[in-house]
Amino acid sequence: MKVENAVLPRQDQIGGLLGLGGETPIVMLNLLKFRDKAEYDDPAEPGISGREAYMRYGEPMSALVAAKGGRVIFSADVDALVIGEVGELWDSAAIVEYPNRAAFVAIATSPEVQAIAHHRTAGLAGQLLIQCTAIPEVGG
Repeated sequence: MKVENAVLPRQDQIGGLLGLGGETPIVMLNLLKFRDKAEYDDPAEPGISGREAYMRYGEPMSALVAAKGGRVIFSADVDALVIGEVGELWDSAAIVEYPNRAAFVAIATSPEVQAIAHHRTAGLAGQLLIQCTAIPEVGG
């Protein structure tokens, strides 16, 4: 499985999101693969699991998202693959709603996120972050 562990979106990815425009709420599907042991640059950081390191990022990130009008809709451990085939399963999945793309970009590039991002890098072996927009219900 090819995985690129990025702390922040690349500029072209951010530009691509903003280029889509709109004030419609969006959701981000997060698929997370944790390191067995966190890999911090600072040797003074404690020897903890990748999941524990990521939670040092995830808990304050959830509060930042909520403060900007977003919310965590769903978060769970991945148990089994039912359809398809992959080399390795993700450890966790989460769905986070943002008021719109601009709000997501503002949060993701904020100094507050940059201050906690080292926990994300230390904890993750890889992540997919997939932006989704709800499909209007048929007949609704």
